[in-house]
Amino acid sequence: MVAFSLLMAAIAPGIALLAYFYLKDLYESEPILMVARMFVLGILIVFPTMVIQRGFVLGLGDNPLLFAFGISAGIEEFVKWFLVYYLIFRNSSIKQPYDGIVYATAVSLGFATLENVLFSLFYQPSISTLLFRALLPVSGHALFGVVMGYYLGKAKYSPEHERKYVTYALLLPIFWHGSFDYILLQASNYWLWIIAPFMFILWVRGIRKVNRANRMPIILPRPKDIPTIKGL
Repeated sequence: MVAFSLLMAAIAPGIALLAYFYLKDLYESEPILMVARMFVLGILIVFPTMVIQRGFVLGLGDNPLLFAFGISAGIEEFVKWFLVYYLIFRNSSIKQPYDGIVYATAVSLGFATLENVLFSLFYQPSISTLLFRALLPVSGHALFGVVMGYYLGKAKYSPEHERKYVTYALLLPIFWHGSFDYILLQASNYWLWIIAPFMFILWVRGIRKVNRANRMPIILPRPKDIPTIKGL
């Protein structure tokens, strides 16, 4: 019974945050089956990502700066970005700017949920510890996904700046994720005094991006494959 309670406590934050960002869509909601599929894909990429990270640690060492920004944040955010970019962005599943946030947070929260489940299975934490994790790594992953999805949504409806925004969608989550990990690795005795304002800033910026995406005008890109005929 205790194990079941811990399992539910590990899963609940990811589902709750996904529901929150899904319901923040002020216009037409995305197909729930597609969102659930991206959440499951986020779960499935955890083990391959862990294997790749382990290989890099064995080859390059565990220098805190390299580990935080390259091995941890760099690999994890690249894999999530790759999924959202090629399965959603390239397949025209983004019908409005906010849709990018929905899909990116779905992948990120699937990833974070399995991480949380594995933590509960291996360490048998208390409910209060899992609550603490919900406020930090799980919500952190969600907010990194917000940043990624926001810029992918902008890229979809700003074709003249598509490459720039697609690049931002990869690099900015790596920066925020890497900063989060570096704080936890380096500020061993006073990390809470740094991570609390850091998370506050991340939440404020994330909610602003949610609101901006919902207000963003939908300007459909001009089809590139349709020739222009003079006089028509």
